[in-house]
Amino acid sequence: MTNPATNEITAEIKKLAAERDAVILAHYYVDGQIQEIADYVGDSYALAKIAKNDPRKTIVFCGVTFMGESACILNPDKTVLVPNTNAVCPMALMADPETIAEMRQKYDDLAVVCYINSTAEIKALSDVIVTSSNALKIVKSLPNKNIFFIPDGNLGRYVAQQIPEKNVILNKGFCHVHTSITAAEIEKCFHEHQAAKVISHPECMKEVVDLSDYVGSTKELIEFVKSDDAEEYIVCTESGVLHEMQKVAPQKKFYFVGAKQVCPNMKRITLENIRDCLKNNTPQAHCSDELREKSCKPLARMLEIAK
Repeated sequence: MTNPATNEITAEIKKLAAERDAVILAHYYVDGQIQEIADYVGDSYALAKIAKNDPRKTIVFCGVTFMGESACILNPDKTVLVPNTNAVCPMALMADPETIAEMRQKYDDLAVVCYINSTAEIKALSDVIVTSSNALKIVKSLPNKNIFFIPDGNLGRYVAQQIPEKNVILNKGFCHVHTSITAAEIEKCFHEHQAAKVISHPECMKEVVDLSDYVGSTKELIEFVKSDDAEEYIVCTESGVLHEMQKVAPQKKFYFVGAKQVCPNMKRITLENIRDCLKNNTPQAHCSDELREKSCKPLARMLEIAK
């Protein structure tokens, strides 16, 4: 049964978006009802491209704050609204300028490869940005022997395992949602659902990745369950992905093993937040011209290499 109050606020959002000439972008990890009202739903890579290419003059980015900041960097002539400034990704804060400077001094022929889950300040100090869907391709393409991969150590390790010819130096950052998933939980779930395939995001711990039948970005996991012939899956990523998985494969069953497979920061964003930011044209993502210029270069390099 639909909620009249939800229907009312959804209609108000659509009206305000039209008046603001706004496109609403939502990450797969936000609440399902927000995914439903978005113009586009995607992972960080897809949304980065959409933010750059959509002609509308206002972007409402329903995701954690670094995503809105990235959209601001790539779109200096557009207004980028972030519905809730408290929706901050902890991993984005797990890299620092001092360590980057130390690594540049320690290693010759070094490329600083920065996961898009990072602040504009850290992006500006990097050579290229990557996402979970293109990290392997981009690191492979770099001429550098030494790679400092920031901020996520688990994604860095996953990439390093597939490129033994590179010296990948890992940062100590992590996603608290993905690292909360344990091999023991997967094995227990598999004991109960032995026909299920284990699918994981590369932000998971190595022992989880090693148990997996398939590893991929959020979008790749969705595409896998849509095309694969199995009927059941143990899903090792944030539970918000279930909304889209049930859409693309309604006849299949999905199991989430970890009690902490919810990102509280992504879930901070509400329909009321979206309505209010469109109504008030605030809060906005901001980036100084100097920081934008510096951080735009590695972002643009990502989009070019990953074409």
